[in-house]
Amino acid sequence: MALVFTLTLLVTLEVVGAFFVKQLERQSLDTVKSQIALKPYATDTLTAELVKSDDYDKINEEIYKTLNSINNPTISEISVVDANGVIRGTSDVNAQETINRKTTDSNIKAALSGNKYNKSPIEESNDKRYQVVVKPLVNAQSTDNRIVGVVVVRANLEPTYKSLNNIALIFFSAAFLAVLLGVIMSIIISQSLAQPITEINDRTLRIAQGDYTGEIQVRSNDEIGQLAENVNILALRIEETTNSIDFERRRLDSVLEYMTDGVIATDRRGNINMINTTAVHDLNLKDGNSAIGESILDVLHIEENQTLRDLLEGSQELFLDFSTNGRDMYLQAYFSLIQRSSGFVSGIVIVLHDVTEQYRVDEERRQFVSNVSHELRTPLTSVNSYVDALQDGAIDDPELARNFLGVLQDETSRMIRMINDLLELSRMDSGTMAVDNEFVNISELFNYILNRFDMIIANDDAPEKTYSIHREIPKSGIWVELDPSKFTQVIDNLMNNAIKYSPDGGVITTRLVDKQKEVILSITDQGLGIPAKDVDHVFDRFFRVDKARSRAQGGTGLGLAISKEIVERFGGRIWVESIEGKGSTFYIALPYEPYELEDEDDWND
Repeated sequence: MALVFTLTLLVTLEVVGAFFVKQLERQSLDTVKSQIALKPYATDTLTAELVKSDDYDKINEEIYKTLNSINNPTISEISVVDANGVIRGTSDVNAQETINRKTTDSNIKAALSGNKYNKSPIEESNDKRYQVVVKPLVNAQSTDNRIVGVVVVRANLEPTYKSLNNIALIFFSAAFLAVLLGVIMSIIISQSLAQPITEINDRTLRIAQGDYTGEIQVRSNDEIGQLAENVNILALRIEETTNSIDFERRRLDSVLEYMTDGVIATDRRGNINMINTTAVHDLNLKDGNSAIGESILDVLHIEENQTLRDLLEGSQELFLDFSTNGRDMYLQAYFSLIQRSSGFVSGIVIVLHDVTEQYRVDEERRQFVSNVSHELRTPLTSVNSYVDALQDGAIDDPELARNFLGVLQDETSRMIRMINDLLELSRMDSGTMAVDNEFVNISELFNYILNRFDMIIANDDAPEKTYSIHREIPKSGIWVELDPSKFTQVIDNLMNNAIKYSPDGGVITTRLVDKQKEVILSITDQGLGIPAKDVDHVFDRFFRVDKARSRAQGGTGLGLAISKEIVERFGGRIWVESIEGKGSTFYIALPYEPYELEDEDDWND
């Protein structure tokens, strides 16, 4: 009450005072302007002198006499500027050196040119304010009322503002005294009326903040006293209820937070009112707060196939696919109703079980069984066909039988290689593959493996295709810890693939680049390349870009998968970059620690 009364009084006095002072200032400035207005005879005389074009100095002297003849104590200075912007005279004896100089005042220039200008601006000079009146001098005798100059009158406003400040000080002193008396009166009245209510208000604020200590003293039996007693009882009941609810909430939060399954609760309208951290992660949400209030149908992306009525009518299970680019996530959702003892449904609880790993394992198992069955069926069908042909009499033809037996041997060898590759992958998956790592000069080992392919080219008198190997391998020693035989197996596989898919007369480019913390080997062919859609799958088991050609060349579809497992066992990585129709480049990155060797011959030994 005191504050409202004081502010009302203060605002009223401030508004009245501001209006009063502003009006007084405006009237005072208008009075000054009227006092410094030049008489018509003076402006006519100045105009007549500026129209003359004879003796320049004589005209200036006449203008000076005219200005000095004006007897007005309010005026501080009068100056005359001709149509060319040249100061022709001034009443200020200390500014006579400015005569015959060009004026720099933009407002005066605007008045001379007939443009819009400020007729009575207020200027500040030497910490003093001046009222300036700019009046063009017009030659009334000319046909076009040509402006022949401007007379500028300045009056010191400091006495005027000093008077205004004194008046304002008197007014605001009286206003301050009135406000002070009003504050004292309002405080006395408000304290007598509002003290009991203030105590109740403080008590309720502490209750709202969780502080239930203390009691309100009941000083009377009136309505305010009864209110104080009821607030004391209410605080006790709220404290008991809050403690019970807080204990249950903490226990529930602990259970939900450490659950491996996602849990979501909704109200009876299907809007989410609780979600745990696991559910936020599984559903790929930004945070839990963003999901609060959202429809469960929208969050689970089932609005097209399910309605809220379907979820409320009974418990059910749904399989949800929340996979995104680079992230697989499959969930099994279980729905349960929240019902009161009366049977009223107040919401739904959804439990999300992550079945991604199970789904992936099942999918890989199905794919693996399908691939193995398909890969083995082809050579077995071929073997069965040739065996049937031999049994039907082809065995009696020696030449034909020899050809058939050669085919049977090739297909059998292919199945043996496939089974060996499968066994090797099985050992890798189970972690039983033996790896004998040692420090190897990777440059020399890479060159050694490539030398074998150069010898194959040199010793083959009738090759199916010709190719050459271009090397970009530094001679410096780079020592990497790996299994030489396994590494040779990887390079052999990549080189054989490059030879298979390179055109006749193609060039296979091999490189080795030292990146200080890792060394990168690359093998580039000039083959047909890999389609962009297949680049991410070339290291999958049994995957072939050109299935017919790979089988015709005896490939098992497991070489790159084995190479990837071996390289990762070395702590490295393998990848491919390819442009369809322009060839492919396979990269191998192997980590190593640079060594400062005093005697490299010891390492070579």
